[in-house]
Amino acid sequence: MRTSTARRRLLATTALLPVLALTLTACGSDPKIAGAAVAGGPSAATEDLVSGLTRSDAAAALLPEEVRKAGTLKFGSSFGTPPSAFYVDQVTKKPAGIDVELTDAVARVLGLTVQREEAAFETILPALDSGKYDVGTGNFGVTAARLKTIDFVTYIDDGQGFAVRKDNTAIQPVTDLVQLCGLTVGTGAGTTFETTLNSRRGVCADAGKKPYEVKAFSESGALLTSLQQGRVDVEMSTINGLRHQAAQDASGTRFLGEFHRLDVGFALKKGSKLAPALQAAVNQLIKDGTYERILRKWGVTESAITESRISPPEHA
Repeated sequence: MRTSTARRRLLATTALLPVLALTLTACGSDPKIAGAAVAGGPSAATEDLVSGLTRSDAAAALLPEEVRKAGTLKFGSSFGTPPSAFYVDQVTKKPAGIDVELTDAVARVLGLTVQREEAAFETILPALDSGKYDVGTGNFGVTAARLKTIDFVTYIDDGQGFAVRKDNTAIQPVTDLVQLCGLTVGTGAGTTFETTLNSRRGVCADAGKKPYEVKAFSESGALLTSLQQGRVDVEMSTINGLRHQAAQDASGTRFLGEFHRLDVGFALKKGSKLAPALQAAVNQLIKDGTYERILRKWGVTESAITESRISPPEHA
């Protein structure tokens, strides 16, 4: 459930139509889950919403001089499953997803070229401080803990949710972590989900119940396989990711619902002078309708924001 009344939905949820079958593999396993379920059907998956965009002089003027002269932005990007960022196939390594298109669109508005490097999710934020990357993407949620060392430019409203195997009818929507007591919960390594679960382990002891066990995975394919095979009882991940996953029959999973909403943003080194330019670019995309079209394409219009913000406080 949303926690901010300042948010409004740009469009009603778009029904997912026939999917584009894409194979995603990880850790040598084949989770046999289809790829991008695009709101407009298979043809929409290749719809080009970015190449026609032109440079905004106003937004570009906010760039630091050294970045404007270099003409490139170095992105450290985590790739996993749709609809955030993934590979269309493992042969061509063609990137796709919300993060990919918004990154490319922002760069176009700023008159820059994207230099994208794939990186493990948990390594990206530390690499920003060293200057290895200018910007990090990986559906990074804005949390109070991260705001101590990282700045964010928001571009979507996602958050934390839970999923189980479709044949598991015993576990109901999770509104309190005490409902997980005695279960094994799988999640991504280095994520807000892992932090939330580990920081609140005490809820079970306080309730006089057996604690839950947390298993963290570096690759989304391994996490899904563990859920499918019953090695974990519950999966905690992004709301949009779990909704998409459950929409694929091959996944055999059921979305339990939202737990906690979070702003998601481009991650930057604390105090980065890039923030105003990125914010202006996102707001330009919102204003000209490109932003809405990208979210509609990936079926996540419920996660739209009305304006980008720099390092807002974590959702209550």
